[in-house]
Amino acid sequence: MQKISQIALESRRSFLGSSITATSTAAAACLIANSARAYGRILGANDRLDIGAIGVGGRGAGDLDAVSSENIVALCDADANTLNGASNRFPNAKKFFDYRELLEQAKLDAVVIGTPDHHHAPATVRALRRGLHVYCEKPLTHTVQEARIVAALTKEKGVATQMGTQNHEHPGYLRLVEMLQSNTIGPVRQVHVITDRPGKWWPQGVLLPTDQPAIPENLKWDLWLGPAPERNYHSAFVPFRWRGWWDYGCGAVGDMAIHLMDPAFWGLNLSGPVNVVSEGPAPDPHCAPKWMHTRFAFGQRGQLPPVDVHWYEGETVPKGSIAQDLPMNGSLFIGDQGKIAIAHDGMPKLIPNETAGPLKTPEPYLKASPGHHRQWIDAAKGNGKASSSFDYAGAFTEVVLLGNVAYRTGLEITYDPAVGRVTKAQTTQATPATIANRGLDAANELLSKPYRKGWEVS
Repeated sequence: MQKISQIALESRRSFLGSSITATSTAAAACLIANSARAYGRILGANDRLDIGAIGVGGRGAGDLDAVSSENIVALCDADANTLNGASNRFPNAKKFFDYRELLEQAKLDAVVIGTPDHHHAPATVRALRRGLHVYCEKPLTHTVQEARIVAALTKEKGVATQMGTQNHEHPGYLRLVEMLQSNTIGPVRQVHVITDRPGKWWPQGVLLPTDQPAIPENLKWDLWLGPAPERNYHSAFVPFRWRGWWDYGCGAVGDMAIHLMDPAFWGLNLSGPVNVVSEGPAPDPHCAPKWMHTRFAFGQRGQLPPVDVHWYEGETVPKGSIAQDLPMNGSLFIGDQGKIAIAHDGMPKLIPNETAGPLKTPEPYLKASPGHHRQWIDAAKGNGKASSSFDYAGAFTEVVLLGNVAYRTGLEITYDPAVGRVTKAQTTQATPATIANRGLDAANELLSKPYRKGWEVS
């Protein structure tokens, strides 16, 4: 067992090394070269990035604060009040309602994107194609196909990228990942992850409104819709309630699973084909559900055994004794020799089996982060690589969003990331009759989406 553990640890350390340690000299040189793509500058450690902020309210406002040590040259938001509020703090920055116009500005090294989910890929892809460094909030994209496009572009352009999962470098998550990689509780065969969102945070499981209130004067509604289908304005969507609507958000999976499943994806190398099945209330074509339980089943990964990852959101809870050890908004890892429980923003708690004896934790080896945004800024200046860069975040987002695909179709699906397709689809008791006969086609259609003209992603 010890030999297997060491092999798995060294293999995983090697696999992740480029994501959590300083890049090689060649990689660093690539980043430095690419930092000049925007308008001919080569940045040093003491230079300030020229940054454009896309989406400056809510989470975007927090991102703007976090990069304010740099040179903020442009601001964009579809809400004039929000935009003017940010402009008061950065009076020398140009103001835009349409980020497509912002991205045409000559003086720009990087962008920070804090928009609703449906704008993430349209803004990110345009910025990457220009060779800009990009920080984008989670989930990285609105669809599985978008995640693959963004990851491929990132590899092509070689710029510094970071998905906004600030807890990725939280000390608790770093220690947890070390335990998982070091086989502290033996082979892990089950993971349970839970959130109480939505509900008190935003509504889900509600009907599409039919009344037509007036558009607020401060809101550029057509620009807020952007790539989404045309629809009348309603306060049911704006400002933060958009997360529960399929046209704009990804539900609780897009919000909290990107945080809470992160250490499982990282520490257990959740890769390769995955079987996904979800249960919940009857799917609505417009709104995410009040509750959902999803099982992601991964096969053998090198020396790591098959593992089932269970996701619970909203009003659903796990069955039996698992609920006793699983902290709300947290995770529980079940291995052959014990368990590890951790709450969001917490530290891991070891729960040994009665017959396993004492469990030994490894000496810390993952480096402390200078800060999630600082890490990205440093990478843009050629110093290291951000740990949640889009090559990692794209593959992670791709997997997580499959939970919604399985739920919305009512199918049990098998997805192969090597080809980017659902390769098998089985009907369940929840499969609507309209989807049952279409199977694979119905599932694969939900990996992507149509865009309004002028907002395409490709």
